[in-house]
Amino acid sequence: MKNNQPNYKNIYSDILTKKFPHKRKECEVLLSMESLSFLHIIQLNTIIFGTSDNQTENFNQKHRSYRKSDILKILEYQKKYNLNNIQLANHFKLSRNSVTKWKKMFLV
Repeated sequence: MKNNQPNYKNIYSDILTKKFPHKRKECEVLLSMESLSFLHIIQLNTIIFGTSDNQTENFNQKHRSYRKSDILKILEYQKKYNLNNIQLANHFKLSRNSVTKWKKMFLV
């Protein structure tokens, strides 16, 4: 089965090379990883572009997708830090309904 996921390493490497060469050193550790989780991608995005305004954040939130491994990491984070669904949703800028749905799907 072919992987339809974008190659984020190449995308961010190109962005750094062409537009933000001065930020490459900050991103080297993340770009050297074998695979990038959604948390790493968000971290790279913040390092390169900084924080975004509410309108951009809302637009981006509607177009996020999560792999099973990413969802499980989010749910592990919730257990580790003893967060309720609302706190977890706020931390990762998710919908509370998404968190509830994921818990039903993966923690039955």
